[in-house]
Amino acid sequence: MESLKVLIPTDFSVQAEYAYLMVKKLEEKIPVEIHFIHVLSVPDTVTMDKNGNIQTCGEISVDYVVSQKDIAIRKLNNLKTIYGNQVNVHLELGKLTDKIVSYAKDNNFDLIVMGTKGAWGIKEKLSGSETQMIARQSQIPLLSLMCDRSDLVIENVLLVHDFTKSKNENLNLLHKLIKAFNTKTHLLHILTKESERDTVITGMDKFATENSISNYEKHFLIDKDVENGVVHFNQMHEMDVICIGTHGKGGLFHTSATEKLVNHLFKPIISFHLK
Repeated sequence: MESLKVLIPTDFSVQAEYAYLMVKKLEEKIPVEIHFIHVLSVPDTVTMDKNGNIQTCGEISVDYVVSQKDIAIRKLNNLKTIYGNQVNVHLELGKLTDKIVSYAKDNNFDLIVMGTKGAWGIKEKLSGSETQMIARQSQIPLLSLMCDRSDLVIENVLLVHDFTKSKNENLNLLHKLIKAFNTKTHLLHILTKESERDTVITGMDKFATENSISNYEKHFLIDKDVENGVVHFNQMHEMDVICIGTHGKGGLFHTSATEKLVNHLFKPIISFHLK
């Protein structure tokens, strides 16, 4: 059976615990290799060699960084005590989001799983959440969640997409979930007007064929935007996991529906980069 190599960024909060419990849910059906990473946020001028020795240019105390490193290592090792020696733990230095994205890519992870507190209002407009930033930057799929989903039964996956632009996408993770959990895929297109319906129907069938999806249903909803459409659809049809692509162009002057859902929706969300 195919396995998953999963990276869980942790700040040792309850949100990281939610991420771990979600991974254990996946592990019920798929062999999972679990890695925790903690990033010690320091300036670029602070480095750590392969032996764990800290060097700085003098603007920050070496003793301070060493003390923070030692605390983080103790907490990481405590995760192995709690969860078992089969989990892997890693400590990295740098900017949080950049380091997680690069570490996942460089070490060939299949999935990043993060608990998130979300972000609303001015915080979302100015900085957003770390999870949102990773969804924007990472070429590795991200599974995000806001609460404990240890009781989740994965039977129905909602795939939100613009089916007027159907092509082969990188859905390896989705295929692993479908195979392991025998899930049904629900294709959802948010319409802005009813006249688009026939074009979208054709596009959905083409998308399913090109992406080797066989057990699926087609859904349409007219709403003002993708975020509201997904929320309203989920209120009418209870989905277990939501899967949505992103072009990675979110920011102050570009609104990303994927990032909004990551920040606002209390459902497990798998975000992936579109080709």
